[in-house]
Amino acid sequence: MLNVKKTLRSTVNLSFDGRVFKVFLGPDAVQRFNNEAHVLRHLEKSGCGFVPRLLEADAERLQIITTNCGSRVEHLDADRMRELFCELEQFGVRHDDADLRNVTYRFSDGRFCVIDFELATILPGFEQMKA
Repeated sequence: MLNVKKTLRSTVNLSFDGRVFKVFLGPDAVQRFNNEAHVLRHLEKSGCGFVPRLLEADAERLQIITTNCGSRVEHLDADRMRELFCELEQFGVRHDDADLRNVTYRFSDGRFCVIDFELATILPGFEQMKA
């Protein structure tokens, strides 16, 4: 496995078969784990195709396993960033950490994707889609 992130809040590893393993650490780890799993389930039910798919959520280990959404992006026009995060809101989710570090590029279809939903919010009116 390749370590792609190690902070006080989480570790993220990429397996050689393309799965992403994220372990939540530090303050509010349980809440952030539960929120990210919940939001990813909501987005999948909503048909959002530019976010990771949740493959597994292990509450004991505070670990989620997701599909890989591509490579990190180093530069993105501010207007395109706004468009991407506004598009996400059409699926009922406000990211609440709309930063370049949470954008990837999927070469297979030339699509910018959004990752890291531990701080995200499901918007009012979309709650009925809860997992």
